[in-house]
Amino acid sequence: MNAVPDTFDSPLDAAEFKRTARGGVELYRAQIVRHAFDPHLHEAFGLGVIDAGVERFRYRGAEHLATPGTLVLMNPGELHTGRAETAQGWRYRMVYLDEALLEAVTGERWWFADATAHDPATARRLSAQLAALWQAPDSLASDSALAELLAALRPHARVDQPANDRLTAHDRAHDTALARSLTLMHDDYANALTLDRLAAEAGLSPFHFLRRFKLRYHATPHQMLMAVRLARAKHLLAAGMPPAEVAPAVGLADQAHLTKRFARMHGVTPARYQAQLETRPRPRA
Repeated sequence: MNAVPDTFDSPLDAAEFKRTARGGVELYRAQIVRHAFDPHLHEAFGLGVIDAGVERFRYRGAEHLATPGTLVLMNPGELHTGRAETAQGWRYRMVYLDEALLEAVTGERWWFADATAHDPATARRLSAQLAALWQAPDSLASDSALAELLAALRPHARVDQPANDRLTAHDRAHDTALARSLTLMHDDYANALTLDRLAAEAGLSPFHFLRRFKLRYHATPHQMLMAVRLARAKHLLAAGMPPAEVAPAVGLADQAHLTKRFARMHGVTPARYQAQLETRPRPRA
């Protein structure tokens, strides 16, 4: 892979995105040694494999170590980080798969209870299938590789949404209230959202809201809102919108702010991301 000197401080770090012939599938591969990813989320399932090295990441409030032969199994909308655990860094491949497409392909609703699974045999199979997806010459080859990839991951998936059986009625009420504030972030991310407004949406005092929100989502409201904005920005960039227009569309101050945040969350600048997906806008005449 080519280095990304306009994104990373270290030439040892590199990251690359690619689209497949089928919509709703985005591929990613990277070698990371020095870079530490800010908390971010994907609007799709993040499924992949650690090919070499060791990654440390935070997901659902817990620290995880992913070694070679480890599957990475992230649900949509979950905040997470990422950094190297050893001096050698880590190399990995991912596919970001829209929830609706996964359901259409499998005929099932999936969920993953664990962020990682150490399964060297499946990891080798998955790495080969991700490579095949990257190199697929046409839609038939791409769809075939995707089907095989999902078949390999099926034993690690829960077919139904997880039930929160351990939650008390009091906790369930708070979860419902917090979900309203999270919905507001997703619906009104482009506008300035104050703590008072988010807390009012949840029916809580600002201080109580802050404490409950971080306990539930393992992030501050500001971190979550920024992750939502950057996930939306990624979608708009993939659709071909110029970065200068994306920034205000998602509530960021300017293109420089978008570039800095996007690179810290995804490892590439918006311009490089669009170049890799071949969605860079053409200059206007």
